[in-house]
Amino acid sequence: MSRLGKKPITVPEETKIKIDSDSIRVEGKKGSLSLIIPAGITVVRDGDYLKVSRANNLRHNRAMHGTIRQLIANMITGVNKEWQKKLEIIGTGYEVQLKGENLIFSLGFSHKIELAPLEGVRFEVEGNNFITVAAIDKQKVGEMAYQIRSLRPPDVYKGKGIRYLGEEIKLKPGKAAKMGEAGEGAA
Repeated sequence: MSRLGKKPITVPEETKIKIDSDSIRVEGKKGSLSLIIPAGITVVRDGDYLKVSRANNLRHNRAMHGTIRQLIANMITGVNKEWQKKLEIIGTGYEVQLKGENLIFSLGFSHKIELAPLEGVRFEVEGNNFITVAAIDKQKVGEMAYQIRSLRPPDVYKGKGIRYLGEEIKLKPGKAAKMGEAGEGAA
C-alpha cells in the first residue's frame, strides 16, 4: 500500500469540496480547482478529512494512488494560500521589468524578451533582479518558473543568468586554472 496514499488529507473549514464519481472540485478563498479521478481510485470525505483509496492492486492503480492524493492535497493548499516560486537574475546589465501582466527581460541579447503569464499566474518584481511567480495551481507555478529560468540558464563558468532563489551553481574552474595545473607538472 502506498505510504503517501494512506495518509488522510486535512480539509480546512473555509474550503468547499464537491466529489463526483470521476472528479473532485475544491473551492477556497483564492479560487477553485478541479481534478479528474482515474477509474480504480476513490475519494471519500470523512468529517474534516479526505481519504483516497484504490480498488485493487493493479500496477496502474498502485501508481496513481499516492499521486492523486498528493494532487488533491496540493489543490487544497493552493486555493487557501497561493503557491510561489522566486527567481533571481544575476549578471551585469541583466534586469526584468513588469509591464502590465507581462515581464520584459534584458538578458544580454540584442533584443528584449517579453513573456506573458499562463492563465491564472501572476508575477511580482522586486527591484529589477527578483521575480515571484504565484498562482493557486502548483503545476502552473513550476512550469512558468521553468520557462523564465530557461530564457538564460545560469552559466557554469561565471554564474550569470536566471536561477531559483537559493539555488547553488557549482562553477567550473575554467581554462586558465587548467593551464596552471598542466604547467606545474611539466616543470
